[in-house]
Amino acid sequence: MQKIIVIVGPTGVGKTKLSIELAKKLDAEIINADSVAIYKKLNIGSAKPTIEEQKQSPHHLIDIKDPKEDYSVYDYQKDARKKIEEITKKNKRVIMVGGTGLYIKAALYNYIFQEKTTYKDYDNLTNEELLEKVKSYDKTIDIHPNNRKRLTRLLNKYENNEPITNQKDECLYPITVIGLTAPREVVYDRINQRVDTMIEEGLLEEINFLKEDYKSSRVLNTAIGYKEFKDYLFNNRPLEEVKDKIKQNSRHYAKRQYTFFNHQLDTNWYQVNFTDFESTINEIYNDIEKEVI
Repeated sequence: MQKIIVIVGPTGVGKTKLSIELAKKLDAEIINADSVAIYKKLNIGSAKPTIEEQKQSPHHLIDIKDPKEDYSVYDYQKDARKKIEEITKKNKRVIMVGGTGLYIKAALYNYIFQEKTTYKDYDNLTNEELLEKVKSYDKTIDIHPNNRKRLTRLLNKYENNEPITNQKDECLYPITVIGLTAPREVVYDRINQRVDTMIEEGLLEEINFLKEDYKSSRVLNTAIGYKEFKDYLFNNRPLEEVKDKIKQNSRHYAKRQYTFFNHQLDTNWYQVNFTDFESTINEIYNDIEKEVI
């Protein structure tokens, strides 16, 4: 089996474009690893690939659930592994792309989940808040707040009444992990610009269309880019405040993503050349072909 190519990085660094161009060059198919892009109707706020982009290379696990339906990491693990098997049987390469680290780990590593339990990445909680919640179950827990992975796993187990065991990570597939990055101030600036662009492209209309779904949708009430609009829709919160909150939450999330990808995956980082993105694509493609990564 050829290596699965995993593309990670924060919002706005070019993951989608890189995945599509590599898929063309490598005769690969793309598996989405973004927990929000799973859902139909959540298009602009999720920054999922457009219909035009999806036509350029086969994409999987996008628009497969309604916002009112629940979809857990257990479900993703099962669906992603099935897609990996289907794609490799066609003698094609697999590219997995997205920013949801828990989805990637669940699909590719020996994570064991129980059916019909909801596993969360707790993106809405800081490390300190995660530790506080874990200690609410066991005050003797002694884990550094920066060990987010362990805290996340423990809290999921406590909330799902699962036994606490020392499960070691073991990758089940040959993989290479490509991380796209840029100086932090550049990433933060691109995040801020992206939120403004989303508003210009019709995010507000998308949110108003989804208004009734907020009453029962878990994803709309927890996903960055959507949860911030709840007070706008129902409590008259000013739009400018909502935009600022999305930017702030997105920046904080980007910081947590870097921590996760640095500590939980063997990530090969590439500085993105935004003025000549083609050069970044070629550099990564050449390294893949030379098996440097």
